[in-house]
Amino acid sequence: MSESESTPSSTTPQALMGYHELLGLHVVEWQAGRTVVELTIEPKHLNRSGNVHGGVLTSMLDSALSLSGLHCDVPGNIRRGMTLSLTTTFVGPAKQGVLRATGTLRGGGQKTYMGSGDIVDEQGNLVAMGEGSFRRRSGSETSQGIPDPLLGEPEE
Repeated sequence: MSESESTPSSTTPQALMGYHELLGLHVVEWQAGRTVVELTIEPKHLNRSGNVHGGVLTSMLDSALSLSGLHCDVPGNIRRGMTLSLTTTFVGPAKQGVLRATGTLRGGGQKTYMGSGDIVDEQGNLVAMGEGSFRRRSGSETSQGIPDPLLGEPEE
């Protein structure tokens, strides 16, 4: 299971942390119900055939789909979630350039939600598509979220 965090900015560096930074993922758009994540392909992303590894593509979809249901309206607050299930279909190879994963919230309730999306290359060619089910963690059920513990206590 993966965990995702959100803050109110549509291009926040705090949306993706740790593993995502290691891969080089960047959130380029983030609003309620929709997220766009990009990756510039590097040699470290390639498999032995010279194509982007399926695990990289799945990670991109996991992030974009999960974050589509975790946007937060309150500055300094976050929403957290976890992946319950994720299906990825690999459609075509990618070898170089920038990949763009778009995740869209498709439905669900306060706790569990579903998303779907795709990854395209710079020419708009479909590389992969996916769908998943996700669960918002306690305190993340509303768009107001919870205070981000990494920001510390507000000063008075």
